[in-house]
Amino acid sequence: MTDTDPLRAQLVKFLDWHEAHASFDDAVKNVPPAMQGRVPEGLPYSPWQLLEHLRLAQEDILEFCADANYDETHKNTKWPDDYWPKSPAPPDAHAWEKSVAAYVKDREAMKRLVRDSSIDLFAKIPHGTGQTYLREVLLVVDHGAYHVGQLVLVRRMLGIWNA
Repeated sequence: MTDTDPLRAQLVKFLDWHEAHASFDDAVKNVPPAMQGRVPEGLPYSPWQLLEHLRLAQEDILEFCADANYDETHKNTKWPDDYWPKSPAPPDAHAWEKSVAAYVKDREAMKRLVRDSSIDLFAKIPHGTGQTYLREVLLVVDHGAYHVGQLVLVRRMLGIWNA
Protein backbone atom coordinates (compact mmCIF):
# COMPACT_ATOMS: atom_id res chain seq x y z
CA MET A 1 0.00 0.00 0.00
CA THR A 2 1.24 3.44 -0.81
CA ASP A 3 0.18 6.88 0.31
CA THR A 4 -1.41 7.26 -3.13
CA ASP A 5 -4.09 4.70 -2.29
CA PRO A 6 -6.50 6.67 -0.11
CA LEU A 7 -9.23 4.02 -0.19
CA ARG A 8 -6.99 1.36 1.31
CA ALA A 9 -5.62 3.82 3.87
CA GLN A 10 -9.15 4.83 4.92
CA LEU A 11 -10.30 1.21 5.17
CA VAL A 12 -7.35 0.34 7.42
CA LYS A 13 -8.26 3.33 9.58
CA PHE A 14 -11.90 2.23 9.69
CA LEU A 15 -10.94 -1.19 11.03
CA ASP A 16 -10.00 0.35 14.36
CA TRP A 17 -12.00 3.52 14.06
CA HIS A 18 -12.56 5.52 17.20
CA GLU A 19 -13.26 9.03 16.04
CA ALA A 20 -17.06 8.92 15.90
CA HIS A 21 -17.71 6.34 18.61
CA ALA A 22 -15.99 4.14 21.17
CA SER A 23 -13.41 1.78 19.76
CA PHE A 24 -13.42 -1.98 20.21
CA ASP A 25 -10.29 -1.62 22.33
CA ASP A 26 -12.00 0.83 24.70
CA ALA A 27 -15.21 -1.21 24.84
CA VAL A 28 -13.44 -4.39 26.00
CA LYS A 29 -10.93 -2.76 28.35
CA ASN A 30 -11.26 -3.19 32.11
CA VAL A 31 -14.41 -5.30 32.19
CA PRO A 32 -14.32 -6.90 35.65
CA PRO A 33 -14.39 -10.71 35.46
CA ALA A 34 -17.49 -10.81 37.67
CA MET A 35 -19.35 -8.66 35.11
CA GLN A 36 -18.23 -10.37 31.89
CA GLY A 37 -21.09 -12.86 32.06
CA ARG A 38 -23.77 -10.57 33.52
CA VAL A 39 -26.82 -9.82 31.37
CA PRO A 40 -28.48 -6.49 32.25
CA GLU A 41 -32.20 -6.60 32.89
CA GLY A 42 -34.13 -6.07 29.68
CA LEU A 43 -31.25 -6.86 27.37
CA PRO A 44 -30.44 -10.16 25.67
CA TYR A 45 -26.63 -10.29 25.92
CA SER A 46 -23.75 -10.17 28.36
CA PRO A 47 -20.44 -8.45 27.61
CA TRP A 48 -18.95 -11.90 27.00
CA GLN A 49 -21.57 -12.85 24.43
CA LEU A 50 -21.06 -9.60 22.52
CA LEU A 51 -17.27 -9.90 22.59
CA GLU A 52 -17.29 -13.50 21.47
CA HIS A 53 -19.87 -12.80 18.75
CA LEU A 54 -17.68 -9.99 17.41
CA ARG A 55 -14.68 -12.33 17.38
CA LEU A 56 -16.50 -15.21 15.73
CA ALA A 57 -18.06 -13.05 13.03
CA GLN A 58 -14.83 -11.24 12.17
CA GLU A 59 -12.94 -14.55 12.09
CA ASP A 60 -15.56 -16.00 9.77
CA ILE A 61 -15.45 -13.05 7.38
CA LEU A 62 -11.65 -13.15 7.29
CA GLU A 63 -11.72 -16.89 6.57
CA PHE A 64 -14.27 -16.32 3.82
CA CYS A 65 -11.95 -13.78 2.18
CA ALA A 66 -8.85 -15.95 2.44
CA ASP A 67 -9.92 -19.59 2.22
CA ALA A 68 -10.89 -21.02 -1.16
CA ASN A 69 -12.26 -24.05 0.71
CA TYR A 70 -14.46 -21.92 2.96
CA ASP A 71 -17.73 -23.54 1.86
CA GLU A 72 -16.39 -27.02 2.55
CA THR A 73 -14.88 -26.19 5.94
CA HIS A 74 -17.97 -24.26 7.08
CA LYS A 75 -20.74 -26.41 5.63
CA ASN A 76 -21.99 -27.37 9.10
CA THR A 77 -21.89 -23.84 10.49
CA LYS A 78 -25.35 -22.43 11.20
CA TRP A 79 -26.14 -18.74 11.15
CA PRO A 80 -26.79 -17.19 13.62
CA ASP A 81 -26.63 -19.97 16.23
CA ASP A 82 -22.96 -20.85 15.79
CA TYR A 83 -21.90 -17.20 15.96
CA TRP A 84 -23.11 -16.59 19.51
CA PRO A 85 -21.83 -18.33 22.64
CA LYS A 86 -24.49 -20.38 24.39
CA SER A 87 -23.52 -19.28 27.89
CA PRO A 88 -23.60 -15.64 28.98
CA ALA A 89 -20.39 -16.24 30.99
CA PRO A 90 -16.90 -16.98 29.68
CA PRO A 91 -15.95 -20.66 30.03
CA ASP A 92 -12.85 -19.89 32.12
CA ALA A 93 -10.86 -17.07 33.71
CA HIS A 94 -8.71 -16.54 30.61
CA ALA A 95 -11.39 -16.66 27.91
CA TRP A 96 -11.99 -12.89 27.87
CA GLU A 97 -8.33 -12.06 27.25
CA LYS A 98 -8.01 -14.85 24.66
CA SER A 99 -11.05 -13.61 22.78
CA VAL A 100 -9.81 -10.00 22.79
CA ALA A 101 -6.36 -11.12 21.57
CA ALA A 102 -7.87 -13.25 18.81
CA TYR A 103 -10.09 -10.37 17.67
CA VAL A 104 -7.12 -7.99 17.54
CA LYS A 105 -5.01 -10.59 15.69
CA ASP A 106 -7.73 -11.10 13.07
CA ARG A 107 -8.26 -7.33 12.78
CA GLU A 108 -4.55 -7.01 11.96
CA ALA A 109 -4.92 -9.79 9.37
CA MET A 110 -7.86 -7.94 7.83
CA LYS A 111 -5.70 -4.80 7.65
CA ARG A 112 -2.97 -6.80 5.87
CA LEU A 113 -5.56 -8.02 3.38
CA VAL A 114 -6.66 -4.42 2.74
CA ARG A 115 -3.05 -3.25 2.33
CA ASP A 116 -2.23 -6.07 -0.11
CA SER A 117 -2.18 -4.29 -3.46
CA SER A 118 -2.30 -7.64 -5.27
CA ILE A 119 -5.92 -7.95 -4.10
CA ASP A 120 -8.41 -5.96 -6.13
CA LEU A 121 -10.84 -4.76 -3.46
CA PHE A 122 -13.57 -4.43 -6.08
CA ALA A 123 -13.09 -7.99 -7.36
CA LYS A 124 -15.58 -10.69 -6.56
CA ILE A 125 -14.24 -13.29 -4.15
CA PRO A 126 -13.68 -16.33 -6.40
CA HIS A 127 -15.46 -18.84 -4.17
CA GLY A 128 -18.24 -16.45 -3.15
CA THR A 129 -21.65 -15.71 -4.60
CA GLY A 130 -20.94 -12.18 -5.74
CA GLN A 131 -19.35 -10.66 -2.64
CA THR A 132 -16.35 -8.40 -3.14
CA TYR A 133 -13.39 -7.95 -0.82
CA LEU A 134 -14.50 -4.36 -0.27
CA ARG A 135 -17.96 -5.52 0.79
CA GLU A 136 -16.46 -7.93 3.34
CA VAL A 137 -14.16 -5.28 4.83
CA LEU A 138 -17.08 -2.87 5.14
CA LEU A 139 -19.14 -5.66 6.71
CA VAL A 140 -16.46 -6.12 9.39
CA VAL A 141 -16.41 -2.37 10.04
CA ASP A 142 -20.19 -1.98 10.14
CA HIS A 143 -20.81 -5.11 12.20
CA GLY A 144 -18.10 -4.11 14.63
CA ALA A 145 -19.45 -0.59 15.11
CA TYR A 146 -22.96 -1.94 15.72
CA HIS A 147 -21.95 -4.46 18.37
CA VAL A 148 -19.33 -2.22 20.01
CA GLY A 149 -22.20 0.23 20.55
CA GLN A 150 -24.21 -2.55 22.15
CA LEU A 151 -21.27 -3.48 24.35
CA VAL A 152 -20.99 0.11 25.56
CA LEU A 153 -24.73 0.13 26.33
CA VAL A 154 -24.46 -3.16 28.26
CA ARG A 155 -21.52 -1.77 30.22
CA ARG A 156 -23.45 1.41 31.00
CA MET A 157 -26.39 -0.61 32.25
CA LEU A 158 -24.05 -2.68 34.42
CA GLY A 159 -22.47 0.49 35.80
CA ILE A 160 -19.00 -0.35 34.46
CA TRP A 161 -18.56 2.16 31.63
CA ASN A 162 -16.25 5.11 32.18
CA ALA A 163 -16.15 7.02 28.91
